[in-house]
Amino acid sequence: MCEFKVDMSNPNPAKCEVHSVIRFLNKKGEAPAEVLCQILSVFGDDMSRQNVAKWRHEFDAGRRDIHDEQRTGRPSLIVDDFVQKVE
Repeated sequence: MCEFKVDMSNPNPAKCEVHSVIRFLNKKGEAPAEVLCQILSVFGDDMSRQNVAKWRHEFDAGRRDIHDEQRTGRPSLIVDDFVQKVE
């Protein structure tokens, strides 16, 4: 495992930021373990080895989009009207 000092100046990155880093380092030819090490050193414990592998595989297969795809399922119950009532 790598040794690193966590930089917490950006403790809650957007997922697309992390995906961008994976895409960039993958394109540079960095090993998966090094990609994970660099992500952990910058963003903290925000990404698993399995997620890094999944995103690397998708980028290798030609994916260019760094945003998660919309998923089907139960819609959110939080709507603007509800938020206004709570406020």
